[in-house]
Amino acid sequence: MPVELLAKKTRASLPIHLVEVGALAKAGLTPADRAWAEANGFSGEAGRTLVLPAAGGALGGVVFGVGNGGGALALGALAKALPEGDWHFATPPQNPDLAALALKLGSYAFTRYGKSGGRALRVALPAGADAGHVQRVAEGVFLARDLVNTPTSDMGPEALEQAARRLASTHKASVSVVKGDDLLKKNFPMIHAVGRAAAEAPRLIDLAWGPKSAPKVTLVGKGVCFDTGGLDIKPASGMLLMKKDMGGSANVLGLASMIMAAGLKVRLRVLIPAVENSIAGNAFRPGDVLTSRKGITVEIGNTDAEGRLVLADALALADEEKPHMLVDMATLTGAARVALGPDLPPFYTDDEALAAEIAAASTAVEDPLWRMPLWQPYQARLASRIADTNNVTTDGFAGSITAALFLKRFVEKTPGWVHFDIFAWNPWERPHGQIGGEAQGIRALEKVISGRFG
Repeated sequence: MPVELLAKKTRASLPIHLVEVGALAKAGLTPADRAWAEANGFSGEAGRTLVLPAAGGALGGVVFGVGNGGGALALGALAKALPEGDWHFATPPQNPDLAALALKLGSYAFTRYGKSGGRALRVALPAGADAGHVQRVAEGVFLARDLVNTPTSDMGPEALEQAARRLASTHKASVSVVKGDDLLKKNFPMIHAVGRAAAEAPRLIDLAWGPKSAPKVTLVGKGVCFDTGGLDIKPASGMLLMKKDMGGSANVLGLASMIMAAGLKVRLRVLIPAVENSIAGNAFRPGDVLTSRKGITVEIGNTDAEGRLVLADALALADEEKPHMLVDMATLTGAARVALGPDLPPFYTDDEALAAEIAAASTAVEDPLWRMPLWQPYQARLASRIADTNNVTTDGFAGSITAALFLKRFVEKTPGWVHFDIFAWNPWERPHGQIGGEAQGIRALEKVISGRFG
């Protein structure tokens, strides 16, 4: 179960001593506790927890190694290492908000299909931490993780729509949905083409919240609930994690949760093209030419590059009202993972001020992001002999960049556009996150958006 954060320490609360490498003498320990730590070879190495004994065999506290004073999210390891009970920081953490958030994130477990196995941990909020902000951010991250972790049998387009409706109900937002053949009537042809072969109808989910007169912030999330690759079918190994191909939609819903819970002064819009890329007699084919909402014709070089197609129609709609800030998030390319690995999503924008804000926020909240270039000369690699563009290149180079360039064609009016090519998954255990679905970039974006519109 998640760690409970208390406003102040209880009488039964035990101390957590944070110790840097080689600084045991400065940790404020009693002589007996210091001798115990030395006898156990504890020197403040990052991530190590050592329980301190009290008289009669009771718990006396813990010492936790922070190495050379590294990231605050490393404190998430305490959520798994602390014995059950009440605790407080005897050593003030350098970043109180991140320390408290680390404990919350580190205690996350996906329990929908099994028992929890968690322990009852209560930790006094570090001095200076904003309890409301920590809770809002943690809830947004947990929402994103839960949605990604849920298998497609319970998280198809219909279930994803219901998740958006539940979130909207919580915050008194409105939701409208264009579904099935109505996508053709309402001019979303590429969303329809990608999703028409699935058992569940494709749809565009449109959530709106906040006063219409407020600055417009629009979030677009790729909602491919499962991706077989279509007729360009993936191998079996390539489908094992395809339940997470809706990770972009999960992340924008998590970010929307943070924004609405904080009551930020924005007109929020969330657009999610929710589809399954399946195989049937009516599946779209390699070599087909699709006409997008924007009128741009797209030759299909590969049906496994479907995410950019559904995003293109949604981005075109978003761009029509020229929002102050337009964000899209998608588990779009394997090329991004090859370039930067699973933990460091690239982002793309021509807005220099926005890029600088995102980079600064990324560092401040320990939400890793890296700007990549919209290198215009690569646009030529998307050329088609019979249509305005192809959805893929033929040489296999710079796949994440060319995907971003493809999307950029559908955003003409909005200068504050930024694209995130996320993985939405932890492939290994980390102090603040277990193996499984992950929120990436949304904590940094929450800081940027609250800074601009809070």
